[in-house]
Amino acid sequence: MSIITIDFETYYSKEFSLSKMTTEEYIRDPQFQIIGVAVKVDDGKTRFFSGGHESLRNQLQDYNWASSMVVAHNAMFDMAILNWILGIKPMAIGDTLSMARAIHGTEVGNSLSKLAQYYKLGEKGTEVVNAINKRREDFSNEEMRKYAGYCANDVEITYQLFLTLLPHFNKTELRLINLTIRMFTEPSLRLDGPVLHSHLTEVRDSKKALLTQSGANVDDLMSNFKFAELLRKLGVEPPMKISPTTGKETLALAKTDEEFKALSEHPDVRVQTLVAARLGNKTTLEETRTERLISIAGRGLIPVPLSYYAAHTGRWGGADKLNFQNFPSRGQNANKLKKAILAPAGHVIIDCDSSQIEARVLAWFAGQDDLVEAFAKGEDVYKIMASAIYSKPREEIDKQERFVGKTTILGAGYGMGGAKFQAQLKTFGTSIELREAERIVNTYRETYPNIKQLWSDGGKAIDAMYKKKTAKWGRQGVITVGADGIIMPNGLVQRYPNLKKVKDTRDGNTGMQYIYDSRKGVTKLYGGKLTENICQGLARCIIGEQMLLIARKYRVVLTVHDAVACIAPKAEAEEAMAYVMECMRYVPDWAQGIPLNCEAGYGESYGDC
Repeated sequence: MSIITIDFETYYSKEFSLSKMTTEEYIRDPQFQIIGVAVKVDDGKTRFFSGGHESLRNQLQDYNWASSMVVAHNAMFDMAILNWILGIKPMAIGDTLSMARAIHGTEVGNSLSKLAQYYKLGEKGTEVVNAINKRREDFSNEEMRKYAGYCANDVEITYQLFLTLLPHFNKTELRLINLTIRMFTEPSLRLDGPVLHSHLTEVRDSKKALLTQSGANVDDLMSNFKFAELLRKLGVEPPMKISPTTGKETLALAKTDEEFKALSEHPDVRVQTLVAARLGNKTTLEETRTERLISIAGRGLIPVPLSYYAAHTGRWGGADKLNFQNFPSRGQNANKLKKAILAPAGHVIIDCDSSQIEARVLAWFAGQDDLVEAFAKGEDVYKIMASAIYSKPREEIDKQERFVGKTTILGAGYGMGGAKFQAQLKTFGTSIELREAERIVNTYRETYPNIKQLWSDGGKAIDAMYKKKTAKWGRQGVITVGADGIIMPNGLVQRYPNLKKVKDTRDGNTGMQYIYDSRKGVTKLYGGKLTENICQGLARCIIGEQMLLIARKYRVVLTVHDAVACIAPKAEAEEAMAYVMECMRYVPDWAQGIPLNCEAGYGESYGDC
């Protein structure tokens, strides 16, 4: 298999650019024009082509795209052009941006320029700056010659960067990068414009009513204390931070606070509305998301933009200003949006969700064999937990008690304290006293002592990383605690950059705590949090392998958290769903013993699944 490295240079202006538009919007706009493209096969000489779109199709037809891996930096952009504009679909896609994100996070910076500097691969040129407002026909021969050199240099750097990063990746992860990029560059899902327009009207009307019902005025919105109380009334515990001035814990409600900004994507539209009002925004996330989908519907099929390895744990994230991971998962708004996403004609969407995968992985990784066995036997683990909480037989557990048991199993596995557990229950509409919340959390820890021990051992693993030593942690042979981070089963490393041991300055604390530089800023790290990161990372490794199994037979179009969606011909819907469920119960060799299960459905719209 040959490696073809490619880079497109395109027309842009102050207003018509990727800084002002999404990738989808930019490439599909009538103003879009290719200035030129540089192409390199393996370590051969880079060639530059320029001309109209039809001319470029003819110039590029001699390359063996059908049996090559095509590599680019930010392949979502270049491969969309290759497919949407030139009608070329390569056998496989490689993306150095995705690869760098998995290895470095934001530690180095993932631009081609910064990566070239970090790996000493050469200097990226600046000729693109001089190309603003210039269409292809505006270039003189000399200007085009210089631009061709700039583009060819980018391709040379990208090729060398790919070879540098390649040893860190196994075939599974390379295939996942390919699959992720194709969800965007080879779209298949349709959008129902009338349904989206109707939903937008409802959202706007609802927003006005919700803000009126909240009774919030300007003072309420701008006062930290009063705004925090408004959030609590909606069942949301206000985010906190360590004040750089006092060294004490304080409310994190500034427009620069990441956790506060994250509330603008809260599944409860009431929370979105309050946050938008405090930030002075005129629209909520629900509005902008719906407006964006309406805009895409007017241009064609919906490319699904996902970032490979967007999260610290390796999970996928949103891209191109459209985050499917943050679509509301329940309620009327969720269903309206999902109803507007349609399968291709004659096909259905199959959506399969892995059941309690994190809780199952946690129990297995901790060696909590009684809980693992209960999952394996298909027992109601929520009732088992509720039975321990309320000291009564399982058959006498009512619906509300089971719900508390469910929340405990799914929420208390990473060291959550009583206050946070109380706040979580309140979010779901259940209010209990703090003392009762603390009792329930303690019952969980007493019932599953191996999980509690895992948190403690996780603290020792953090200390080992801090001291640049190796350590054993969790089920033997699954992960490796190393000097650079946690080596996962896929060979990639969960890193904790700039890990430090500092004084815990919270009221009443005299000990030490660990912090590191995360994508959200300086973040605390402790045994329970490390356990959460690793279990999420292990779950992601499992789902990645399952997704590739599904893709052998059916086109995967989306993954959201622990679920995978694909399309299949309507005539074989039942057969296809059975195959997908079989794939989602697959246990990788390194994970033998985890009793995996799933739920699935299908329909002509995403909302029917």
